[in-house]
Amino acid sequence: MSDEPVYIDGTNHILGRLASKVAKLVLSGKRVVVVNSEKILVSGARESVIEEWKSRLEISSRVNPVYGPIHYRRPDRIFKRVVKGMLPRDKPKGKLALKRLKVYIGLPEELSKKNFERYPELEAKRPVPLYTTVAELSRNLGWRE
Repeated sequence: MSDEPVYIDGTNHILGRLASKVAKLVLSGKRVVVVNSEKILVSGARESVIEEWKSRLEISSRVNPVYGPIHYRRPDRIFKRVVKGMLPRDKPKGKLALKRLKVYIGLPEELSKKNFERYPELEAKRPVPLYTTVAELSRNLGWRE
């Protein structure tokens, strides 16, 4: 197993497909760094995608909101949460796998010299304007840049 992390540029990749690829990589023991998480695309009609995510915000605990599900609004947190849903969270290997994942908004200065992997099979097949970006979804959920 190599100590060098896998660097992935999330631009124009579909959210679920990229998340499943990243989940497989971290479960296999690789460290993964994803940049440009705000440019990841969500497939589906824009209005229905936003309404579906807004309806999730209404789910909370009856006892105390602190106990309820945490609803992230930042693009990097949304992507990490999607990957977390694909990992075995109750097992130690799932918890360790999530610790091997780093997600960034934009491209940090210290990572600008790295070679980023692109997965053409995970990219959008239709024109990009027909998708919703995670940044647009985040703004509609209440994220303030």
